[in-house]
Amino acid sequence: MTVDPGVPLGARQPESRGRCLLHRGEHAPAAGRPEQSDARSIERSRDEPEQFAALFDRHADSVFRYAARRLGPEAAEDLMADTFTTAFQQRHRYDLARADARPWLFGIATNLIGRHRRAEARRFKALAQVPAPVPHEEPVADLAVARAGAEGIRADLAAALAGLSARHRDVVLLVAWADLDYEEAARALGVPVGTVRSRLHRARGRLREALGGSDPTAFQEAHAHE
Repeated sequence: MTVDPGVPLGARQPESRGRCLLHRGEHAPAAGRPEQSDARSIERSRDEPEQFAALFDRHADSVFRYAARRLGPEAAEDLMADTFTTAFQQRHRYDLARADARPWLFGIATNLIGRHRRAEARRFKALAQVPAPVPHEEPVADLAVARAGAEGIRADLAAALAGLSARHRDVVLLVAWADLDYEEAARALGVPVGTVRSRLHRARGRLREALGGSDPTAFQEAHAHE
């Protein structure tokens, strides 16, 4: 996929196998100066489009990892590019009161993933058939959602994720894999915080049931901030 050449991150397309050409040195803050917030970068980009590249430099890796875990590394490259292209096109609508743009970016990525629901479900079902490359005696709790990598996800967990509805899977993975708190996940999905809590509670119960009653404690430990 080719990003619109008018977008100032066209030169920063990801390489194959998920490696990003970030050129981080181009936008490094001057010595002794704190890095400007995401909101400030977006605000400046409205008049100086090249300033949007700083947002890409900060968050492209994490958006790619999130997409790769859900769709696989090859699809993640295009999805990451589409996420930042969409964000650039919508930058004039961004709420500048939000210093951190991660919920916004992950919300865009999640919406784009929504166009690939069948592909995501097929991926998890395929992973469910592959033995996990970990010692058999390691408990399921230590391999729960928060620790699952793009290729290290355990078969029973992959099957459990495949069995979740799209809305429950979205909230689980935004909290677990995108590392958003409940309020951030709510902003990403455009729903109330109470809805996030409710969906997450139900999703945890269904994951626990699908994992044979094992409590996904690693997932819970990852969200001690709740």
